[in-house]
Amino acid sequence: MNDLQENEKIYKQWICKLKDKIRTVQIKMAVSINSELLNFYWELGSDIVFKQNSSKWGDGFLQRLSNDLMKEFPDVKGFSKRNLELIRKWYLFWMDQEIIAKQLVSQLPWGHNIIIVSKSESIEEALFYVKKNIECNWSRSVLVHQMESQLFKREGKSITNFDLSLPKGQSDLATQTLKDPYVFDFLSLTNDYNEMELERELIRHISNFLLELGKGFAYVGRQIQLRVGDREFFIDLLFYHIKLHCYIVIELKTADFEPEHAGKLNFYIKAVDMQYKSENDNPTIGIIVCKSKDKTVAEYALSDISKPIGISEYQLTQSLPDKLKPSLPSIEEIEIELSNL
Repeated sequence: MNDLQENEKIYKQWICKLKDKIRTVQIKMAVSINSELLNFYWELGSDIVFKQNSSKWGDGFLQRLSNDLMKEFPDVKGFSKRNLELIRKWYLFWMDQEIIAKQLVSQLPWGHNIIIVSKSESIEEALFYVKKNIECNWSRSVLVHQMESQLFKREGKSITNFDLSLPKGQSDLATQTLKDPYVFDFLSLTNDYNEMELERELIRHISNFLLELGKGFAYVGRQIQLRVGDREFFIDLLFYHIKLHCYIVIELKTADFEPEHAGKLNFYIKAVDMQYKSENDNPTIGIIVCKSKDKTVAEYALSDISKPIGISEYQLTQSLPDKLKPSLPSIEEIEIELSNL
């Protein structure tokens, strides 16, 4: 028997066993569809990689496998050549993290898994999005948005004094809650917009704004009045964070960060602590969201302030190559799409 005949015999034996396995999986899927499906995909990916490495099956192997499986199981989705390629790619990505993959990755739908593997540059980044998706239960479109806005690189990057002004556990959680920069690419503003217009647009798109802020933020109000002595003051935005159990004051600055911004926010935080915070609430946190900042200036400004403050930049749009810009939807199309969410 030559090598070609031997390979043909091995293939037929394997495909028969694979068909039996699929029938078994079909029964189990009725009880636990996603978990069983991904466990099967893991085994199938492992088999494909092993067979391709150990046997002389060329590039046509996946197409033949696809044809055979779809012929035997015409009502089962997932056996296209493209999906078999994705199964192989997914398995190779997580191959050295089998325990983690089976504990965490199997909790996400297949479509989410493919997005994460395709868009992640490292295991660390992929695990970040897997855990975030399990925590926040993102839809596929939200997951894509979070990855394309590079949440992994932005979360926990704000300049803060939390390690000095908050207890250890609260400080760590608060730090991870903030991002730098915040991406407000859902807004449409004129070139000479001011802080009031920015504030108004963020509230008009409150669902997108809350999504960008992250899980746990509850909107309280804008231009909240604070009376101190005989004077009235107004804070831009006030939120309550459910996990941190505290109020969060957000001040918007459409220009560069200046040291006096921190001093003013420190005053607002004190007023909110005195007038809104209950005995069950943790200390109020302030966030300055500005157009840009000098890192050293920001660190100096926060160094002697006792109230917890974070400083982050914001971006209205992401930088795209010129050749891609004509393919972007118009503002009107974006508005229609958002209204249908």
